[in-house]
Amino acid sequence: MSKELSIALIQTSLAWQDPEKNRNTFSKAIRAMASPVDLVVLPEMFTTGFTMTPEALDQTEGSKTLEWMVANAKNHNVAIIGSIPFFEKAKYTNRLFFVEPNGQYHYYDKKHTFTLAGEDIVYKSGKERLIVNYLGFKICPMICYDLRFPVWARNKGDYDVLLYVANWPKPRISAWDTLLKARAIENMAYCVGVNRIGTDANDHVYCGHSAVYDCLGEPLVFSEEDDILITSLSKDHIVDTRKKLRFLEDRDAFTLL
Repeated sequence: MSKELSIALIQTSLAWQDPEKNRNTFSKAIRAMASPVDLVVLPEMFTTGFTMTPEALDQTEGSKTLEWMVANAKNHNVAIIGSIPFFEKAKYTNRLFFVEPNGQYHYYDKKHTFTLAGEDIVYKSGKERLIVNYLGFKICPMICYDLRFPVWARNKGDYDVLLYVANWPKPRISAWDTLLKARAIENMAYCVGVNRIGTDANDHVYCGHSAVYDCLGEPLVFSEEDDILITSLSKDHIVDTRKKLRFLEDRDAFTLL
């Protein structure tokens, strides 16, 4: 079991509904990283921007991007995670893929679709959480609007890292900052948030604020720039802090229906 997990958060602007251009952008970013890492995290809908018109794209684009993720994971010996519009069984989902270096992959469909933008109409909502055991770290990935719902993210002692990929706009960035830190503290887990920058085709402005907080809510990295943020997560930090501060043992017991 590894005691350290090195991660890279790629925060950049996204070309609107241009999967090939965005894949090329992230390919270059991954190749350009000065040192190897264990996990690369990309924003929500990293091939398109936060689009509510996925039908404007070829329905095979989701599969093409998954193939791209698998190829890059294998070529660079790194896990890659990010979400994309994915077409399956006559439905679109905002689907997050976690692709391991051996090409094995797991997926999570966004539970809380963003009703303010009509995402609930365009994309089918997911029903199940995902926990990935990777290099001895149990990782629970979620997507953007999920961040506002603490019950869905509640740590039942089944994860070490809570991770959000997002297209979170500048006018509400204070909520992003506050909730990422809160999720880390209340769940006694690392909390990772990866956002985009730039302006999309709907004139929504994004200012980044990608960050990692430890399980006491202390920031490890933070940026507002076009940037690759690299940091390392410590298994000992999680184990030692939870042993000293047994807050998770006092959590309220309830079951979601």
